[in-house]
Amino acid sequence: MKIVVCGAAGRMGKTIINLAIENSDFEVIVALEYEGNKAIGTGDPIISSINDLGKVLKGADVVIDFTNPESTLNNLERIKQYNVPVVIGTTGFSVEQRQKIEEFSKSIPILLSPNMSVGVNILFKLVKEVTKKIPDYDIEILELHHNKKKDAPSGTAARLAEIAASAKCENIKDIAVYGSHGSFCTRAKEEIGVFSIRAGDIVGDHTVYFVGQGERIELTHRASSRDTFAAGALKAAKWLVKQKSGLYDMADVLNLK
Repeated sequence: MKIVVCGAAGRMGKTIINLAIENSDFEVIVALEYEGNKAIGTGDPIISSINDLGKVLKGADVVIDFTNPESTLNNLERIKQYNVPVVIGTTGFSVEQRQKIEEFSKSIPILLSPNMSVGVNILFKLVKEVTKKIPDYDIEILELHHNKKKDAPSGTAARLAEIAASAKCENIKDIAVYGSHGSFCTRAKEEIGVFSIRAGDIVGDHTVYFVGQGERIELTHRASSRDTFAAGALKAAKWLVKQKSGLYDMADVLNLK
């Protein structure tokens, strides 16, 4: 399978390329970064400018994109012209940007997931089921990542909050609280708190707390290596090339729905 990696010099891009090189099922035909990135001209395969994306799509089976929201949308504009499936691991999309991705998915297969690991996607399912069973318990979400991560909360934490709110028949926009500060922080009944920590080289920790009177349940996923995310992205790519146009996520790949 011939893959194109966008965001090749980033943490995830490097890991995906390394795992793909070790796997005979994949061939990285080109690695791309934004114009002006100091990594262009280096690496194996040699990293090229994202401006070259249109030149290589005719020979590609799938594109894996771990960049930023604006870059991902620009890339999709070109990719749809060649009917190439796209795996998107980029996070931080606005509601409007997600709507644009949905529009693109009418033309090409797109898999969008804030987290490609098997464990996190099982966590998504568990949070939905537990929330349905104890909807009156307070729900708080804590996520930890390395000190270079740009977006907060993480895409995974945001998705966990969305899942919990939906299971309570609520809209996360109406009940989310991001961090706490001040003298009057009494918790509202339906509130879902989301808290972010940025420190050191933490790959990614997520804990969802369900707290009732006299007890609490904690569901935690800790990633010790980015390999788990990269392996998930490659698994998603292998699955996506067999699908028709539409918007998918890792639950589809893992048959968790």
